[in-house]
Amino acid sequence: MSPTLPKPRQRLILAVLVLSSFLIWMDNTILSLTFQTLADPVRGIGATPAQLQWATGSYTLVFAALMFTAGALGDRFGHRTVLATGMATFAAASIWAAYAGDASQLIAARAAMGVGSALIMPATMAILTWTFTGPARAAAIGVSSASAGVGIAAGPLLAGVLLDHFWWGSVFLINVPAVLVGLVGIATLIPEFRSPTPRSLDLTGLLLSITGLAALAYGLIRAGQVAAWSRADVWAPITAGLILLGSFVFVELRSRQPSFDPRLLAERTFGGGNAALGLLLFAMTAAGFYGAFYLQGARGFSPLQAGFATSPAALGAIVGGPLGIRLVRRWSLRPVTATALAVAALAMGSFAFFGLHTPLVWNEIVLLVQGLSIGIVMGSVTAALMNTLPLTQAGAGSAVTNTVRQTGSVLGIAVGGTIMSIAYRRGIESALHDLPAEVQERAQVSAEQTRHVATVIQSPDLVRAADAAFIHAMHVGAVWTMVIALTGAAVLVIALRPKRNPVDVAPEQADVPEPVAVTGG
Repeated sequence: MSPTLPKPRQRLILAVLVLSSFLIWMDNTILSLTFQTLADPVRGIGATPAQLQWATGSYTLVFAALMFTAGALGDRFGHRTVLATGMATFAAASIWAAYAGDASQLIAARAAMGVGSALIMPATMAILTWTFTGPARAAAIGVSSASAGVGIAAGPLLAGVLLDHFWWGSVFLINVPAVLVGLVGIATLIPEFRSPTPRSLDLTGLLLSITGLAALAYGLIRAGQVAAWSRADVWAPITAGLILLGSFVFVELRSRQPSFDPRLLAERTFGGGNAALGLLLFAMTAAGFYGAFYLQGARGFSPLQAGFATSPAALGAIVGGPLGIRLVRRWSLRPVTATALAVAALAMGSFAFFGLHTPLVWNEIVLLVQGLSIGIVMGSVTAALMNTLPLTQAGAGSAVTNTVRQTGSVLGIAVGGTIMSIAYRRGIESALHDLPAEVQERAQVSAEQTRHVATVIQSPDLVRAADAAFIHAMHVGAVWTMVIALTGAAVLVIALRPKRNPVDVAPEQADVPEPVAVTGG
């Protein structure tokens, strides 16, 4: 049982936690609308598709690999302390990213932001679990999870407003004042909670997981650069990454107190639900990679126009979170969330029918449906997953859930970007035969580089070829993201089917030690 706090204070704590969650999930997507600007050799830093993949991937990779270690740090040193440290780290790294001079600095700064996010997320969920009990906990988890969907959807809109008035670094500086507000709330409202049975720091697991994910991501991204899967510099790191990740699971299974407990994933509901959410994040991240390029590059919209064009997704996510909780109460979790995830998949796949002259209203309708469906899934499924665990496993469960999500994002940006790159290179090749070798090499990198080269050599035909090749690549990517998301819906159908012999244990019968309230905050 958690210590009883006055309801007004509980609501204020929830507001602080929602702000923290909103920030890190927004940062997962705010970069997507900046891709077009960063790829521009004049207005940005001339980043290649691989560098843009790493700018996103370094954040999510560190986020995923450090998540379970951060949960153990919270158990040992206090979740409020870890949350405050994560927020401060996030703000400092945001300033570094804003003033990065080249793609390498941006990638490093994004990795540092991933450290901050990894410290924030497990602490946020652990504090929420200690603060609320019973039905209030489920509702609070639903609100917090909905903020993730809102943050994911709102990132591009906010980026569009900022890029229309300021330089690209402003999308990172906007984090700083929000963090300052959050730090004040943490210091004045949140008690310091520590687990009565702190987990050990798993440095071996941390090393294996981060090197495994990095090697796997490198191989997948490298495949997009060279447009081939048979080269040694592609399959060797992929193989090494899989071996390292397999070793990580083996080490964790043999540990008496694993920081990342694979055994939790063996439970059908918890494991299957997490797999479905991981596949959803995979598909969302992959779809987001081409979404901004479509609106700003192929369609020629300004960042602000593109931001407003994607705003229906934010509206849908805002409505979808609480709506999902109500629908689940009426029709149960399985039919509501599996159907919503299938609808989200079809919405992603509908981009296979979009072209250079598709009326914008169709884009907005599709994104509204997609955001609504994702909001329903993320809020309801996350709340249900956390409620399957006893309070003593809340920190470990949160670490597993968020690690799976971020791993899905890492693979989404790596695989999604690589599929787009390979499809684009194959689509543009026929238009480059009569051009100098140097021009051909630059034009094969991306549609943005092709358009820049076409402007220099004054070739409108090359611009049209770049647009056509990009639309073809987007169609290929849309089909893949739809298949991945539909697989997630199928996993939910299997994972959430009713158990034959359910055993209900009253909360008061559970053997749950009292949390240690170190300060009154």
